[in-house]
Amino acid sequence: MMNCPKCGHAAHTRSSFRVSDNTKERYCQCQNINCGTTFVTHETVVRFIVTPGQVDHVPPHPLNSGQGHMNF
Repeated sequence: MMNCPKCGHAAHTRSSFRVSDNTKERYCQCQNINCGTTFVTHETVVRFIVTPGQVDHVPPHPLNSGQGHMNF
């Protein structure tokens, strides 16, 4: 969540798309009914704090999980 640059109230993301591997562009809208400003932000990876040494991919879940269906 971002704050509106005009009035300071909460602004929610309405849509977004991937600009590059490390950047996402977000279209935001202010939730203050008296403002309603829409604006664009960029979310970018700046640096890593910790990275894994080796990534071991796990197999997908089986299609039949064995869970029953609840009847209402």
